[in-house]
Amino acid sequence: MNKASFVYTTYIATTPEKLWDALTNGEFIKQYFFGSEFVSDWQVGSSFKLINKAKDKVDHHGEVLVYEPYRLLTVSWSVNDVEGERFSKVSYELTPLNSTVKLTLLHEDLLEKDIRKDEGKIEGFNNGWPVVLSNLKSLLETGKTLSAF
Repeated sequence: MNKASFVYTTYIATTPEKLWDALTNGEFIKQYFFGSEFVSDWQVGSSFKLINKAKDKVDHHGEVLVYEPYRLLTVSWSVNDVEGERFSKVSYELTPLNSTVKLTLLHEDLLEKDIRKDEGKIEGFNNGWPVVLSNLKSLLETGKTLSAF
């Protein structure tokens, strides 16, 4: 099986502290993650759940692997597959640049077939992460989420 990665980088006019809070505060996350909420105590080794409130179900879950405030957050990420459940890895890396923060999302240990099957879907890797992170950027910079979604 060939492993693949998805990388997305954006630049947000905010502070590392505000961006970190936006990535780890469940109530704030609901605003830009389309009503879904991350639930965790964010300690290394702790579990997390991404709960889709509209469907009243857990969409993804995993474990906190790295927690370095204002710099790096890495979690294992459940991927439902026809053979069962397996895990990939999602990292958020923050790099301060004066009054801007470079945010790089790395979703790795994906199977190429997962990326191909999700093309054209808003929930897919190629569309989902950019929409979520664009919504986050808009919310932090303007106080409003994107209206198109």
